[in-house]
Amino acid sequence: MGELLVKSAPGCAIPKKEMNIELYTTAKKSIMDKLTILTDAAKYDVACTSSGVDRKGNGRDMGNCVSAGICHSFSSDGRCISLLKILMSNECVYDCKYCVNRKSNDVPRATFTPDEICELTMNFYRRNYIEGLFLSSGIINNPTYTMELIYQTLYKLRNVYRFRGYVHVKGIPGADPIVIQQTGYLADRMSVNLELPTAQSLEALAPNKHRSNILKPMRQIQNGIAQGKQELALYKSAPSFVPAGQSTQMIIGATPESDYQIMSVAEGLYDKFGLKRVFYSAYVGINEDKALPSVREASPLLREHRLYQADWLLRYYSFRVSELLNEKHQNFNILLDPKCDWALQHLEQFPVEINRADYQMLLRVPGIGVKSAQRICKARKTGALNFESLKKMGVVLKRALYFITCSGKMMYNTKIEENYITRNLLAEHEKLPFDKDGMTYKQLSLFDDTQENAGLFGMTEEGKKAYG
Repeated sequence: MGELLVKSAPGCAIPKKEMNIELYTTAKKSIMDKLTILTDAAKYDVACTSSGVDRKGNGRDMGNCVSAGICHSFSSDGRCISLLKILMSNECVYDCKYCVNRKSNDVPRATFTPDEICELTMNFYRRNYIEGLFLSSGIINNPTYTMELIYQTLYKLRNVYRFRGYVHVKGIPGADPIVIQQTGYLADRMSVNLELPTAQSLEALAPNKHRSNILKPMRQIQNGIAQGKQELALYKSAPSFVPAGQSTQMIIGATPESDYQIMSVAEGLYDKFGLKRVFYSAYVGINEDKALPSVREASPLLREHRLYQADWLLRYYSFRVSELLNEKHQNFNILLDPKCDWALQHLEQFPVEINRADYQMLLRVPGIGVKSAQRICKARKTGALNFESLKKMGVVLKRALYFITCSGKMMYNTKIEENYITRNLLAEHEKLPFDKDGMTYKQLSLFDDTQENAGLFGMTEEGKKAYG
């Protein structure tokens, strides 16, 4: 590979230097062979996000970036992935027990050159297959060497191939901070994987990685983002540093942490590091190891789903982890989403009067989302709302009807009682087994609560329309 003159990123006092990086792989492979290997190897790196940044085309360079950005596809195991989501290399000097690319695994290996990644990105973009690039890598030689490869790829993509689309790259823990800083001026989003929720689990399953090495670049990126915003406020031409923010990923289910521990870690990351997203990746058994769950055990995808729902409550609904879980109640109810479960544990706060409740309280009503809460606050300034108007605003009445009143009246003659509401929510919404996790809720019977059920299940045309 030829030499590339690397220019200092704007804002970094770095002398110009030449990088002559020698790539290696176990065998000569065509670019299609590499693409097959390295897209499959990247599917466990979760990042199904939109770009979160806008960049207009300038008539000279290729592409643009819009905040609703990345195209998605689905892998064979059902995971939502970016269409061009690849590893630089699946060579790795680390031996993390949970990773398919660990050095002790006998798997096909491949390594892209920076030019190959640039050509692939541009060709896919020209065909309208993608709107951006997600790039990660195994650790080749050492973290700094790998990060320099990623930087060199982004430098060429931006300055030689003139690509202005969305780019999300992984920051490599332990890499030289100067290289991470340089890369941040070329990427839209960076992420440093936390890997596992606790330092103890990381030590047990990934002995080559250390929590302090992971948190250090996360703090550097956070400080760089804050400094970049200050510079942009003073100088419009100042370069952007990671404008779409940073994210991280945790593997859940490989180690025994509770939901309470996992969400507490996530809350701390949001509060202390200003992360945009925490991704939760349900452990998939791919390696046989006595320190790991058996490969025959099912992946905890429903648990992953509940964690994402709770994460949404933290980021957009002003919930705190202490409201959802505690030392005595450490795991989410697998049968109900966390918001419904919270409401059932706090029935003393319901029903809520739609025409008077403040915005924060509306957000806590099951079936009312951020947009519908905003619409309610705006619409009730011009008149009283009823259930039909709530339905038009996007309120999910099948859940909300147990927790709200309109002008002092409930939609049906319903009991504000935990077991009754739970049975109806499970019967109509979740459709999950009733005997998981030791739950004791009874199956709804046609002979139970006859009067209330008659109203609930649509004996009037008005009820049928409102209930949907």
